[in-house]
Amino acid sequence: MFENKKIILTFFKIILIALLLNSCIGSSSVGVFGSGVSIAYDPRTVGMQIDDSIMQKNLTGRLALTEKKYLISLGVKVLDGNIFLSGKVDEPEEKLKITKLAWETKGVRSVKSAINIRGQTNFKSTAKDILITSQLRTAMIFNKLIKASNYNIDTINGKTYIFGIAMTKEEKKEVINETKNIYGLIEAIPSIILVEDLSRSKN
Repeated sequence: MFENKKIILTFFKIILIALLLNSCIGSSSVGVFGSGVSIAYDPRTVGMQIDDSIMQKNLTGRLALTEKKYLISLGVKVLDGNIFLSGKVDEPEEKLKITKLAWETKGVRSVKSAINIRGQTNFKSTAKDILITSQLRTAMIFNKLIKASNYNIDTINGKTYIFGIAMTKEEKKEVINETKNIYGLIEAIPSIILVEDLSRSKN
């Protein structure tokens, strides 16, 4: 009984930390994509803007070829090679497929997903997935060898998908090692790109 209470208390602490972190991350991007932002404040060079426009059209086109409904239900923004996704989909697997397509876009530096699942049910399963994601996110934040902001973490039915960029091979190993200590995690599925493999890092 005491052990169950301890797990529940830990769960709420991690959720609180995750919510605080998400609110900080969310507030930092409002100025970039908020309404009424003047192009005069765009920090990108003309070349970067052209590159981002090409990336955005490329990804939007591939999403449309995958499912025409994504043209209406999803939003895609690109800033300095960083892709921001928003909108709603019907199934969790769709969100993962879209995120994977984004990571496969030439020149991508990071992917931030704000895609929600319509009518998501089974609160117990969802709560467990949130706990797993929050545990891993927290562990990565406190690991000084990992730049946690470079990673997206999604957990569905106990399987955790990690998308992101590692500065070094050692950092990539650290991320994978952290998954081994997460309570409730059934399988970790990393899709981590090394910064040396990014097209922009070679220019």
